[in-house]
Amino acid sequence: MTEIRVRESEMMQEIAELDRRGAASELGYKDLAQVLRHAVRWDLTTARKWVATAARLSGAITPTGSELQRELPVTAVAVAEGALSIEHVAVVAKAMETLPAEAEAPLVDYARDHEPNEVRKFGEDLLYRLYQNDPEPRDPEPAPPGNEHRMRWKNGRLEIRAKLDKVTGAKYEALIDPLAKPRPQTSEEGPDLRSREAREGDALAELVDLMLRADQLPEHGGEPVTLTLTMSYEDLANQVGYATLDNGDRVPAEQVRQFACNAGIIPMVLGGAGQPLDVGRKTRTFPAAIRRTLVTRDRGCAFPGCGRPPRQCDAHHIRHWANGGDTSVDNAVLLCRHHHTLIHQSKWEVRMVTGIPTFYAPAWLDPQRRPRRNLINTA
Repeated sequence: MTEIRVRESEMMQEIAELDRRGAASELGYKDLAQVLRHAVRWDLTTARKWVATAARLSGAITPTGSELQRELPVTAVAVAEGALSIEHVAVVAKAMETLPAEAEAPLVDYARDHEPNEVRKFGEDLLYRLYQNDPEPRDPEPAPPGNEHRMRWKNGRLEIRAKLDKVTGAKYEALIDPLAKPRPQTSEEGPDLRSREAREGDALAELVDLMLRADQLPEHGGEPVTLTLTMSYEDLANQVGYATLDNGDRVPAEQVRQFACNAGIIPMVLGGAGQPLDVGRKTRTFPAAIRRTLVTRDRGCAFPGCGRPPRQCDAHHIRHWANGGDTSVDNAVLLCRHHHTLIHQSKWEVRMVTGIPTFYAPAWLDPQRRPRRNLINTA
């Protein structure tokens, strides 16, 4: 058993190294767990557990109520010796989020001889004994009436916090719930094992995309809400450099190519002297008539095994317009947000074969690169 755990420790070090090198981004995947899911046929829950454990051992935890990170050196040594399993590490790391640093040694010593559930109880007992003489917490102040919403950019991500009244909250919940349903199980990706939090986060992103395609958005500056990205044509065509958003933030060129497929986005392409060469309009990107034709043909996301309905899909240029592709039915395919991102960021390819969108997996996943089609929407 010790030898098995030592090997587990070595594997976690390799996973941590892959994560440190950005393997997921390099292969075009959302995260490393998705890569392991396809590469070694792990289910997503198992893959995420290994990635999370590797991160805990190679990185640090953030104790509750603190912004400072703290490493787990005693835990790392015990894992390297083969004394702890990945389940032990998860329990110890969770307990140490609320315990002081000096509690790690006795907690790990206990974990060497007990199963994870007992370690969890021991950690809870330690916490109680440490703070049982503290004064009782005061009742929290009642939340002020009305709706609250806060946004803050942190490490390239927008953090959102909101408090909504009952009626508004119920409306918001009704919008999110249908978009947050698990994706259909497919032979290529298996079941949708995203956590509920992840599904609801993706649902919020889809809701934003749906709103950008709406025809009754509020006006801003005399025209409907619009997102403008500005970059040189040469950089866009060569997939290098970045575009600049209205607020000055930068977006990588490859992500701009994906944005250019979406309604509600205006790509402003500049020539060598900075003059606008092309300012795409919403109706020019993918007119309503083309979208209606795509809905009739694809019936939803065309990616193999996906059953997302048309209202949750973007129209994607098979050959990007920056590479000479035109905005037409024969050069377009409907893709849900998840698979639209995958097509743009990975080596998956889509081509039109006898008028039907046909997909080809990356060579590392399918060396023969066999053609695949969505049999759910076309059945």
